[in-house]
Amino acid sequence: MFGVVFPNRSFPIDISTFSQIDTFHWVLDMKFFVGEAYEDIKEMCIFLLSSGSLPPDKALAVYIQSPGSAFLFCGAVSIGRPSAVLPLQWPDPGGHMQLTSAADTVPLSAKIGVSVEDLAALPSLDPASEGRIERLALKVGENLFNFMQSFCSVDGSRLVVPMDILDRWFKKFQERAKRDPDYLKGFAL
Repeated sequence: MFGVVFPNRSFPIDISTFSQIDTFHWVLDMKFFVGEAYEDIKEMCIFLLSSGSLPPDKALAVYIQSPGSAFLFCGAVSIGRPSAVLPLQWPDPGGHMQLTSAADTVPLSAKIGVSVEDLAALPSLDPASEGRIERLALKVGENLFNFMQSFCSVDGSRLVVPMDILDRWFKKFQERAKRDPDYLKGFAL
């Protein structure tokens, strides 16, 4: 159904390397795969092995779990997006897991979980890209703010800027991007 590659760390791993929990859930114990240094694995590529692996309304969701933490959603693949490189931002060990009974135990090693879920129920197939877009918007906003500061004056408790400041900033931004193709790469994260 699916395979996984840890770039620069592994050959392709198929579903048989994962422990199957039930029909729709698999877990890879990172202790057996990499030992205690699971946090050194920063990304993984997950891919469907064939176009018939999943129904069109389903997705394979990927979750990670540090020892003692809850599972954290990383992204997903579906028929419309049959492969993805997902960043693995491991949660802090031991953080935010509540035990409900004495029978509950804290996991002793990090895990990667894969589950078949309804595509419509997932928040986003690539939550990391949303974070990159937010960081990009923040950097562009900082650029605008820095430009505006050089033209500001203070009137009591107010900052006063020229009315055409946005037009001037955008024109300068466009001209710089045309002159220097690497300029915009500085905004990407």
